[in-house]
Amino acid sequence: MFKPVIAVFDIGKTNKKLLLLDESYTVIFEKTERLPETTDEEGFPCEDIKALTRFMHEAMEEVMRYKYYKIVAVNFTAYGASLVYIDEVGKVLCPLYNYLKPFPEELQKKFYDTYNGELIFSARTASPVLGSLNAGMQLYRLKHQKRAIFEKIAKALHLPQFLNFVFTNQAVSEITSIGCHTNLWDFGKNEYHEWVTKED
Repeated sequence: MFKPVIAVFDIGKTNKKLLLLDESYTVIFEKTERLPETTDEEGFPCEDIKALTRFMHEAMEEVMRYKYYKIVAVNFTAYGASLVYIDEVGKVLCPLYNYLKPFPEELQKKFYDTYNGELIFSARTASPVLGSLNAGMQLYRLKHQKRAIFEKIAKALHLPQFLNFVFTNQAVSEITSIGCHTNLWDFGKNEYHEWVTKED
């Protein structure tokens, strides 16, 4: 007799977990791993996206071999303020840049000077000025400092949605990622902020 379970990937900056929950949401299995960081092109520490996806596939393959569990749903939770950039065929284009990486002051000034200043912009997007912690700023930085990568981007996925993409090959997003201090969403208009279109 199979036991129906929900598989949940809980991906933190330190611990990577696969949890199985039963119908009463009790954790009945847990696999935890710490993965070493890598560095980006400038030597700043960042998540090793290849090691992370390998962990996810191996962990899922392990639990699928257990004959007494039947996975009826899969969900993903991950730390925020991180974007994964993929090309037309779903290939990851660059490192998973660390949201703790300092943002260039001149580029930040250029952005806010162009888009109505820090106060007005922050109020419209519900996004305090946080540099790389504003995920949209990471995309803006790529456009202005790493144009060759930027021009290959087909989709920019928040990390939880990328984890879903790893298993489904479907690129999706949702408002809790888009609207969480990303500088991307205009809450007054209930749509992406105009800069997203203007900057292509």
